[in-house]
Amino acid sequence: MLNYLLAVESPWLQPLVWTDYRLAVIFALMIPLVILIWAFVQKAEAIQRLMMTYLRVASLLIISLYLMIAALPISFLTYIMARVLIPISLWFWVDLNEEVSEMPASGLKLIFTSWRWAVTVYNILGAIVLIPFVHCAFSHGQKELIGDATCRIWLDPAWLYKQTFSPNLTPQFLGFFALVGLAVYILYLGYFVFFKLGKQGRSAMG
Repeated sequence: MLNYLLAVESPWLQPLVWTDYRLAVIFALMIPLVILIWAFVQKAEAIQRLMMTYLRVASLLIISLYLMIAALPISFLTYIMARVLIPISLWFWVDLNEEVSEMPASGLKLIFTSWRWAVTVYNILGAIVLIPFVHCAFSHGQKELIGDATCRIWLDPAWLYKQTFSPNLTPQFLGFFALVGLAVYILYLGYFVFFKLGKQGRSAMG
């Protein structure tokens, strides 16, 4: 009942959630793809490497989206995890950061630097905003998650995405492949943390 009242009496919540999804499309997908293509055209290797690393890490956002389509509670944990890992991936590599800082002034460098700061602030704020909704990740199954008014607000944009782009596929089918993707993601992250990180440290070149 408390969660229901919170959703009803907080008219800012639903617009906030939809705004977050719209900003994610712009900051997490559209602009990065433009920067990546631009970096390949300009042969800016440091920015290429940073953007490729970013896209691999940010794939957790897509996985979270499909987990939300299936109304799986774990989607809220993966979503928060993505918002934390993305800024780390953009600033972690010391050698790439130095290469970018030493690049001559150009439109690409300006756009990349502006985007990197903007997406960092966006994801940090997004992670903070999600903290009050961590309880959604501990719902006992899909029915309880959907029945929680505050949690369901976060699911609505994902369901609209499903109706628009995957109308013929069931949420269960999409959720299964999202879980497979999550398993692969965790294995790759674990391999990096426990094996590669100790050898190469914060150097992207190893």
